[in-house]
Amino acid sequence: MTDLPSQDPLALVSDRLAALTAEAAARVAAVHGRDGRARSGLLWSEGLVVTAEEALERDDELSLTLSDGRVVAATLAGRDPGTDVALLKAETGGFTPLAAAPAGALAAGHLVLAVGRGEYGPVAAHGIAALVGGPWRSMRGGRLDRRIQLGLRLDPACEGGVVLDHAGRLVGMAVSGPKRRALVIPAETIARSVEHLRTRGRVARGYLGIAMQPVQMGEERGLIVVGVDPRGPAGQAGILLGDVLATWDGTPLVSVREMLARLDPDSVGTTVTLELVRGGIPRRVQVRIGERAAA
Repeated sequence: MTDLPSQDPLALVSDRLAALTAEAAARVAAVHGRDGRARSGLLWSEGLVVTAEEALERDDELSLTLSDGRVVAATLAGRDPGTDVALLKAETGGFTPLAAAPAGALAAGHLVLAVGRGEYGPVAAHGIAALVGGPWRSMRGGRLDRRIQLGLRLDPACEGGVVLDHAGRLVGMAVSGPKRRALVIPAETIARSVEHLRTRGRVARGYLGIAMQPVQMGEERGLIVVGVDPRGPAGQAGILLGDVLATWDGTPLVSVREMLARLDPDSVGTTVTLELVRGGIPRRVQVRIGERAAA
């Protein structure tokens, strides 16, 4: 008796990737704006679509092309530059959202699949998770739960689309990072931002009411205050022009970017101890962080 040939393992992998792409594509829309730039959007829940904030250059005249070919109008519910999440409202119809992958399930070297929607239909790319690390802050001050970098080339149309693991579970949203790296906004970060944007239209940011510049003090560095809002939290706490901020709750302050990163949503309403130097004399000031007004 002649043994039947076993199925080609590469064909099995290929079919699996195609099936995952089709499943994800049913939950990905093409996002159209006045700028004409190609981008994708993840159907998050009925009536809500998530896309990459950095790719959304304009707020008006937005529309979506859904997987069934329908074109529907969309409105901006809110945007959070810090986490690169923009939330759109549209008549998506009912669907079953993608199940989220457990946060600890992804490791460097695991297979991942990015799926977006372009002019002619689904766009996909597969590769590996090149880097999976702990929490980090974006260049615009947002707190992201994990740093995930992909070992694949991200088509511009895929930006704002989904990233899946080998089981077809949602890892997060695909975005373009510095030096054209493909990064992922983790699903848990998206969920947190969506809740803020859905209920408030924005994500709160901390506010001190001062302008700063880096300065060298002997062998130490700090931030010199070059502007003060007298009605802001820092002004009310007694901080003056020319003060040099040295530490934040005991941690040295060396850059304005680092200071701004500390003013994340969790900082609003908390009290911080700032050590500063005024006229060569060290001082300590407690400031209750306010909330930055909407732009």
